Amino acid sequence: MRVALSAAAALCAALGNVCVARAADLTFGAEKILFFSGVDLWRHGAFTYGGTLWAPSGLDSDGIVFKLSAGAGTYRYLSGALNADVTGQTFSFSVLPGWRFKRGTFTVTAFAGLDLQRHELTPDDVMSSLRGTLAGARGGVEIWYEPAPATMVSADVSATSIGPSYSARGALGWRVFDRFYSGPEIAGFAFDDNYRQFRIGTHITALKTGAFEWSAGVGWSRDSDRREGVYGRLGLLMRGNLFW
Repeated sequence: MRVALSAAAALCAALGNVCVARAADLTFGAEKILFFSGVDLWRHGAFTYGGTLWAPSGLDSDGIVFKLSAGAGTYRYLSGALNADVTGQTFSFSVLPGWRFKRGTFTVTAFAGLDLQRHELTPDDVMSSLRGTLAGARGGVEIWYEPAPATMVSADVSATSIGPSYSARGALGWRVFDRFYSGPEIAGFAFDDNYRQFRIGTHITALKTGAFEWSAGVGWSRDSDRREGVYGRLGLLMRGNLFW
């Protein structure tokens, strides 16, 4: 019998990682702070997220980094315990210090820190371990690499002790009209050991308009409830210095 799931918090964190993984390609001069935000939609869920990443030594340098991220959304899943659909609302907040390693066009950033989540289920699914206010530890790794001047590879993974839950994404891209990268992406999510979702699609990354940089993805998703449908996501980045 399937017990309840909550995809929201881990998904929001995963999406945050997708954006922050681009920081290595966004740095000029002594810029030290990156703002990121976005939305994610699919047949049974809608989420929004945002946050900041601060690198005291500069976004384009080795050194310590600090990431703050928050997210909120709504989702629906099939509960085996209730034999019915459950609608959930979620709120999440993470404080993640980390370290960035940069060698040429290859960048790895690792994070670990505090993860806070709030889950509200209607009807209440008492079999779910993801109910109410929860605190745990989250860790993640993000990779950005440009093996050739017009090619990119990115990957990220994030896991939290709440659930436990984890997520992963990988993407390849090639420069198009010297304006952005585009190519295939795949992603996977697992929540509370009882729900899994797989995605395959295409993405646009690093489309710059003034001080902003946009990313987007669209494709097909299938989950362990045997539900399928189109997914779409949109992300926005802005870099600066503020007071540092």
